[in-house]
Amino acid sequence: MTIVFAAMAISGTLGAFVASASTARHRALVSAFSSAAASGAALVLALYVIRTRHAVHLATTSVLPLGGVDLHLDPLGALFVAVTAVVAIGVAIFSIGYARQHELTRTAAAAFPIFVTSMLFVPSAWNVTTFVFVWEMMALSSLVLVLGEYRRGSSVRSAGLWYAVLTQGGAVVIVLGLAVLAQHSSGQDFTQIAQHTGLIAPWIRGVVFVLLFFAFASKAGAVPLHVWLPKAHAEAPSSVSALMSAAMVNLGIYGILRSANTLLGGGPTWWWTVVIVTGAVSAIYGSIHAATSTDLKRLLAYSTTDNIGLILIAVGTSGLLASSGHRTFAALALFAGLFHLVNHSIFKGTLFLSAGSIQYTTGTRNLDQLGGLFSRMPIASTIFAIGAVAISALPPLGGFVSEWLLLQSLLHGLSSSTTVSVILMPLSVAALALTGGLTAAAFVKAFGVGFLGLPRSSGAAAVKEPPRMMNIGAGALGVVCVVLGAAPMVVIGSLNGAVQAAQSGQLSGVTSRGVALAIRGAHGAFEPTFIALALVAALSMVGALRWALTRRVTPRRSPAWMCGREVQNSRMTYTATSFAEPLQRVFDDVVQPSRDIDVSHRSESRYFVDSVVFGSQDKDVFEGLAFRPLIRLVRETARRSRVIQNGSIHRYLSYGLVALVVILLVAR
Repeated sequence: MTIVFAAMAISGTLGAFVASASTARHRALVSAFSSAAASGAALVLALYVIRTRHAVHLATTSVLPLGGVDLHLDPLGALFVAVTAVVAIGVAIFSIGYARQHELTRTAAAAFPIFVTSMLFVPSAWNVTTFVFVWEMMALSSLVLVLGEYRRGSSVRSAGLWYAVLTQGGAVVIVLGLAVLAQHSSGQDFTQIAQHTGLIAPWIRGVVFVLLFFAFASKAGAVPLHVWLPKAHAEAPSSVSALMSAAMVNLGIYGILRSANTLLGGGPTWWWTVVIVTGAVSAIYGSIHAATSTDLKRLLAYSTTDNIGLILIAVGTSGLLASSGHRTFAALALFAGLFHLVNHSIFKGTLFLSAGSIQYTTGTRNLDQLGGLFSRMPIASTIFAIGAVAISALPPLGGFVSEWLLLQSLLHGLSSSTTVSVILMPLSVAALALTGGLTAAAFVKAFGVGFLGLPRSSGAAAVKEPPRMMNIGAGALGVVCVVLGAAPMVVIGSLNGAVQAAQSGQLSGVTSRGVALAIRGAHGAFEPTFIALALVAALSMVGALRWALTRRVTPRRSPAWMCGREVQNSRMTYTATSFAEPLQRVFDDVVQPSRDIDVSHRSESRYFVDSVVFGSQDKDVFEGLAFRPLIRLVRETARRSRVIQNGSIHRYLSYGLVALVVILLVAR
């Protein structure tokens, strides 16, 4: 296993050096190949751990100071490594074609394999030093990639700044929380911390939980610390957006599970109430913004917040039920959450890569300027449709299976009969139902407006299929979407092993009976494979019947009614803005849209309107209420602090002396 760990590290670091030194023509190929090689090695290791359910361990004190490198991969970490590796391989293939138009700089070419490799090492880091090191490598390399196209405009630089502040702020809080645990455990090894956590005062454990939960939730993109996500994911290159949204945010969930269950050993009811409420708010808030957004990548980014919210509901429900003694249904909830995490990674990778193909061929991600893409790029459009069906939780794809299991865990959670469960479980069911409807509306809008109808811009009218490697990368993830929905039993063992590792050997709440999924402790079974086959058979019968009825009938064509206009054009069709306008009015207090109507008149008379231009832009209420006032406070503090910088070398030396004295006193 040491060889595999070394292969992962060497592939990533060597690839970074070679890619940065390569010519512009070969940078993308070297960067993609090294990332895929590291991912392939990691996938082999993860599958070995998943299959045998035996953790692998590697420790050395000769690489990093303050504790050395300590790597330990158990079935829980292996699940996250496997998902990250699969997504990274698909993205690496896609990026080869994507680089034909978006040429990689030397810095970006070096940062890409480092980003992938660091994500692969996060779930195996087993002491504070190693974890913080690989976490920061992941954060900094992803920041470099977000800023890769900084010359494109101020929006990219603004997104990078938001991401830098929140990710580094979260890192500081993570270090603080882990340092408190290490200090009370007289060591920084995760096993040692877990063994001593029972000796820590409950109020200290509670404070550490809050610190670590919100720090990791920020990386996952949960409300209210999500504000970086729609900015960074929308402005980053599509291959980077796919990795961040389909892989990196998962590691925030991993951090929550590892810290709350492994390091802190579980907690009281109020811990999991915080998790469930945060998840419900994130799910509803993200789905509302996704349903009203007209920017395709921004829509996908907000849907990430939505799905992370659903995963947090599952994690919180699992902890809540476990704390009340209902461990079987707690295992079911965690199983559902991890299965949805796997599904989200695959279909969100598919969707972001498909969005990259659209932006590559049309030059825009504005849905109001798209339309008619399905007839011009059917392969890329079909791939997007697969992801849209999966994320909308429609059968026969994976999103339907995982959300159905989550619903079952919430309904069975009512059996705990505790006051908190009786309140939170119905509210969580309502949140799941509302987000399901809003997500379906969002992707009906995205596919219907963006891919059907008439083209609304010259770029959409002249579109053609993207390069083959882009379709292969996105299509490979699309195939996995279908497999997870039609044959979910292929991942049952992996998920059961992860659940047992997270819950200290507790049996999973889901088992497989042939092609059926059975819930432990409940009657009946769920057969997603049968549902998939039934849908295929029904569609085939409808198609055959239609062919039989129309094969001898000559179609009759006649002009359509055009509302009194002489020429039919794209202005007569629904746009994404008009589709979202009713939802904007319903959720006006949440999205707070700014509407702008510009009416121009003809020169002959002000009574003759020449054109009317309507514009609408949503606002992030959390950004306005929480972060903008904080930004103003920081700016004002910085302005007042400028008096300290007066150019006097003697005063600067005095500052240094005072700081040195303070440090010596504290260290003493």
